[in-house]
Amino acid sequence: MPLFDLPLEQLRDYRPESGEPADFDAFWKRTLDESSAFPLDPEFESYDGALSTVDVHDVTFSGWGGHRIRAWLNVPAGAEGPLPCVVHYLGYGGGRGLPHDHLVWPAAGWATLLVDTRGQGAVNSHSAGSTPDPHGGANPQSPGFMTRGILDPDAYYYRRVFTDAVRAVEVARTHPSVDPDRIVVHGGSQGGGIAQAVAGLSPHVKAALIDVPFLSHFRRAVEITDKDPYQEIVRFLATQHGLAEQVFRTLSYFDGISFAARATAPALYSVALMDTICPPSTVFAAYNHWAGPKEIEVYPWNNHEGGSSAHRAVQLRMLRDLG
Repeated sequence: MPLFDLPLEQLRDYRPESGEPADFDAFWKRTLDESSAFPLDPEFESYDGALSTVDVHDVTFSGWGGHRIRAWLNVPAGAEGPLPCVVHYLGYGGGRGLPHDHLVWPAAGWATLLVDTRGQGAVNSHSAGSTPDPHGGANPQSPGFMTRGILDPDAYYYRRVFTDAVRAVEVARTHPSVDPDRIVVHGGSQGGGIAQAVAGLSPHVKAALIDVPFLSHFRRAVEITDKDPYQEIVRFLATQHGLAEQVFRTLSYFDGISFAARATAPALYSVALMDTICPPSTVFAAYNHWAGPKEIEVYPWNNHEGGSSAHRAVQLRMLRDLG
């Protein structure tokens, strides 16, 4: 895929208005307050992952609406004292898979909470999910998750997902192996968008690792890429005539630009200039609004894979220096 978005020198200055609603903060305060009425009730069950250097816990906790969310907690075996913890969120369609799929951060001495995404993980044979989404939007929807409940911010799918993700940080902080003051959120694509939202919503995030994030600058994304998942919104609007204003109003409560503008922890982003799934201008739109210290690694010749393992090395060095 050739370069299709703005030149890099323009991307570095690309900072569009967020277009957020006036009650953005009130909406999320109400959402999280409603969720706090349900006890976290975390359960950490020892799991035989046959890993001699990592202790594994099969985790469940109460997310949005009290719905039970699944996760894995991987902790370096024999570690002394509370450890820093990476809370990891998943890419679109994937599930938590199995514990041995997630060993990079424990190998670096960090505990890892790998959070399942409700309703996902049934189409990727390499990362099965095990968390249902009991609540569904009533409107017609295109296949996938992007238009589920999209006519009402209260019913929108990502309201539940982002709430689950914030509560996952709280769950990590309850475990005796985890230092509650050293929580880092991480994810790529959808996971990057979730981590970005959590960094803007939770006061307990020490740093954020955000790779080629999805769920940012929705209006531009649907106008310049012909790839899913953003195209799910396009297909919906192609049949549900006259609903565009209502759709984009809902999405304005979930745009990564607004969350980035409220995030003050140090952040390391990655962006790929040939990324046709999460166009680079949508990544820079959020990055340039990030309120805290930040760096971005640019991969000029890569598509949605971003920097892959080369970028993981950059992240590992950042975590080492973070302590």
